[in-house]
Amino acid sequence: MRLGLLGVRGSTPAPGPEFVRYGGHTACIAVAHDGEEPSLVLDAGTGLRSLPSLLGEGPYGGAIILGHLHWDHTMGLPFCRSVDHPDATVDLWVPAQGDTEAILARWMAPPHFPITPRQLRGAWRFGGLEEGPHEISGFEVVAMEIPHKGGRTFGYRVSDAMGSFAYMSDHCPTVLGPGANGLGELHAAALALAEGCDLLIHDAQYLDEELSDRASFGHSCPGYAVGLAEAAGARSVLLFHHDPPRTDAEIDALVARYGGSGVPVAAARQGTVIDLPRAQPRLGRVRPTGFG
Repeated sequence: MRLGLLGVRGSTPAPGPEFVRYGGHTACIAVAHDGEEPSLVLDAGTGLRSLPSLLGEGPYGGAIILGHLHWDHTMGLPFCRSVDHPDATVDLWVPAQGDTEAILARWMAPPHFPITPRQLRGAWRFGGLEEGPHEISGFEVVAMEIPHKGGRTFGYRVSDAMGSFAYMSDHCPTVLGPGANGLGELHAAALALAEGCDLLIHDAQYLDEELSDRASFGHSCPGYAVGLAEAAGARSVLLFHHDPPRTDAEIDALVARYGGSGVPVAAARQGTVIDLPRAQPRLGRVRPTGFG
């Protein structure tokens, strides 16, 4: 299984020279079976615009799964040439909450936007996921609800015959209580998604010391992500959903701060490709174009 990190920022894009190394696009991860083109995309933030570089500029055929419906996870949908393409075939899944297409059209329709979801080119299907295991694009995808402010939110565990990763891009465990260290409860859904996985990709928008003032915004911190990985037996942690003003140098310092943890810790970097065998994943392999 191969992951392409197309967008790793949270809340809003972050342009500018101080954000170049880790990237400014919002959440989007492309997932491929070994030796194949991506057929599963997690979240459709502005990073989705980079998907054509992994497809030889051709159309996308596969599924897009959204963790939730906030703007920073949806705004790439009408701006990606591979999904808005006459030959694209896309199944778009969101946490079930009524008519998916109608919900998307609350922001993607005149007067807020020139077209509706149905006017995206290609063959599109819109659906709602419930909690539990699903087979999507040849991957086993387990969906579980996790706390996050402002709408139903899922975390996911994605597996194939070679490996697995857990994805909790937006997660506010303090909603369920402070936990043992004040950073939030290690609750059942988070532990189940992360249990024994090769890689935990987790919300780390705020510093541990910032959390008390900002937890009401609906996010988590690196200390929680690392603690969750250690408790669940995850093999490595990728800090994700970086705060828009967090510069490259500040993210470097953040990774160094957790260098002595019980699991390897890295920060998600736009453009990175990660291979997930059963053995330890190889982090930090940058390939800006192509999955070959």
